[in-house]
Amino acid sequence: MCGAVRFTARSIGGFGVCHCEQCRRWTGSALFAATVPETDMVIAGGAVIRTFRSSAWASRAFCGVCGATLWYRFDQGRDGTGNYEVAIGLLDDAGALELEREIFADQQQDCWRLAGDHVRMTRAETLAKYGTQLEND
Repeated sequence: MCGAVRFTARSIGGFGVCHCEQCRRWTGSALFAATVPETDMVIAGGAVIRTFRSSAWASRAFCGVCGATLWYRFDQGRDGTGNYEVAIGLLDDAGALELEREIFADQQQDCWRLAGDHVRMTRAETLAKYGTQLEND
């Protein structure tokens, strides 16, 4: 929002939407995010990035200057490395991205529904696929 943090995502997969309670509280709605492999992320302004460890295996990042949401990061092995789930509103042009999946879809708020034919996983399905580490997310 303020420009203090800039990044280049050299590759981006499709995007997904998370309806879990933490993502809703963090973003004010659902988290719409595209996956960027750690090796494909180039960050400038890293000194102002602040993180919040939101679970035993992931962190949420925000700009320490303006407070803007940046990404959710999988901290594989708890060593500070892992892929990024970048909020797609930060991208200069997200128009070509396609919605691939919704997770925690059964926790989606009744006031919105996303259209289209894509994977929709319930909380139980999400936990079964991604592991019980998500219990705290």
